[in-house]
Amino acid sequence: MVDKKKVIWLLSAYRSDSHAAWADGLIASFRNFDWFKLELSGRHFRWRIRGNPLSWIDKIPAEQPDLILATSMVDLATLKGLHPQLANTPCLYYFHENQFAYPISKQQHQSVDPQMVQLYGALAASKLLFNSAYNRDSFLKGVDQLLKRLPDEVPGNITSRLSIKTEVLPVAIKRIESQGEKNPQLILWNHRWEYDKAPQVFADALVKLKKLNIDFQLALLGVRAEKKPSYLMQIENEFNDQIIINEKVSKLNYQKYLQLSSIVVSTAIHEFQGLSMLEAVSAGAIPAVPDDLCYQEQYAEEFRYKAGDSDALAEKIIHYFNIRPAAPDISQYYDEALKQKWNDTLRE
Repeated sequence: MVDKKKVIWLLSAYRSDSHAAWADGLIASFRNFDWFKLELSGRHFRWRIRGNPLSWIDKIPAEQPDLILATSMVDLATLKGLHPQLANTPCLYYFHENQFAYPISKQQHQSVDPQMVQLYGALAASKLLFNSAYNRDSFLKGVDQLLKRLPDEVPGNITSRLSIKTEVLPVAIKRIESQGEKNPQLILWNHRWEYDKAPQVFADALVKLKKLNIDFQLALLGVRAEKKPSYLMQIENEFNDQIIINEKVSKLNYQKYLQLSSIVVSTAIHEFQGLSMLEAVSAGAIPAVPDDLCYQEQYAEEFRYKAGDSDALAEKIIHYFNIRPAAPDISQYYDEALKQKWNDTLRE
């Protein structure tokens, strides 16, 4: 007699590139489970994080699953309240990010709503999974700070109640094998061109390199808005001769440029796991990362520079050109290292 597969609902309220790769990868990797997936497209952030129970109100099956795996964009508390059959269903709440440590741009309205969604969702979940210790710690610290600002009738044990349910379980990456010779002068940028990645720091560092007559080339990848941001235009105007690629490319070409690049740079002011950096490092690129965020637990001090300091970044790149250190070992983030832990977590 064949054992019945465990039924898991995967709920993802914001299908951005990284969330999509995570969801699709889990389903492809763990065919020993019976998956049901509900997703919403990665746009209209504030509507998504508050509105997903309404968007899904007629799409939730009547049958009760064995387990719910929901991202922290899902308003899990409201969802369970609208569907009483889910009241006792075990729920894993997966934090790709947390709204307590998310930088707000000048164009965004400051609101406590996204934080409250995640707080109530965390209280409603059986276990809280985080892709990094930084993500976990900044979430718990943010919850504690929020509760201290509330006027009255706040239980004193909320943060400790959440803390005992936490576990760090990173998103697994597929290793990109290094192939052939690298371009020793090629610097890679493979991030979104948005405020939370602080690309102006990158642009300012390149200006310093140029003033010092450093010979370098650029691979500029990553998603960019329809309206080209000023910092990207600055780089295009000032470093046109150094740019060998400047567009979001196919997956195959993306891997090719990662394999070709010698140095990969992050200037992020928001990063909870840094998948694009891990992918580039897996292909043999040397990382230059801020001494901040999740990077402190991933990379030794020799690969970090003072956060937000373009001069320090330029100096780090020059150091790499002179010393050529080996890329760090990040094998603990590979599929083969994490697959068993993910399987065990989903089987609990």
